[in-house]
Amino acid sequence: MSKQKFNPLPGFRLTVGFSVLYLSLLVLIPLGALALRASSLTWAEFWKYTTTPRAIAAYKLTFGASFVAASINALFGTLLAWVLVRYWFPCKRLVDALVDIPFALPTAVAGLTLSSLFAPNGWLGKFLVPLGIHGAYSKFGVVIALTFVSLPFVVRTLQPVIEGLELEIEEAAATLGASRFRTFTRIVFPTLFPTIVTGFAMAFARAIGEYGSVIFISTNKIGDGEIAPSVIFSYLENYQYGAAMAVAVVLLVASFLLLAVINLLERWASHYQT
Repeated sequence: MSKQKFNPLPGFRLTVGFSVLYLSLLVLIPLGALALRASSLTWAEFWKYTTTPRAIAAYKLTFGASFVAASINALFGTLLAWVLVRYWFPCKRLVDALVDIPFALPTAVAGLTLSSLFAPNGWLGKFLVPLGIHGAYSKFGVVIALTFVSLPFVVRTLQPVIEGLELEIEEAAATLGASRFRTFTRIVFPTLFPTIVTGFAMAFARAIGEYGSVIFISTNKIGDGEIAPSVIFSYLENYQYGAAMAVAVVLLVASFLLLAVINLLERWASHYQT
């Protein structure tokens, strides 16, 4: 007779009931309310609100800047994760803790700090602006802000995988005469690639929904410096609830699609690594 495993939590039904209730109050009910409110719009109204020149310009900036920021983090975040796992150096723990700053720092504070640094009279701006690099109040500033807030998603996704890499395989490749570049391209990178793609998707999804840091570093000009969340907020301020709901649904659908992609990538990565 098999022994029943001890479970310190309540029974299955009670635990699942509380979990579903908690998830419903925080996620399902608000999203359901948004979908219900948006369903009151006719298809013609929905199409009109979501395809205005202002909305389309906001989509381009939001998704374009998010893609660039996620790509930058996929490259340099991978390098940072590798250094934090494979090397020891002074203040390593401090550097590792700094990676989580975007998680803890209010996004409005991040936006104010970045805009101050990259402003024409800022610590970095006074050197970059004469070179024609405008980091504040520009589309490039949006990329900087989104790169900042999405960095931890790549680093923290990759660190456990790098820690799990077997050094013996790399050492065996080196003893067989493989160069460092060949070892990386043939052994290390194929193993890390699925996780890098997963981290990229998570960073991309995080950047799409960012608002607080961007409004302080972007121009916020209609049709030229607005992100989609800023357009939604502007519509709400002007009591254009239908237009706000329509644009919000577009971002909601994009978020669900990215969530599905992330889940598929995680399954692919786990299958690939096994």
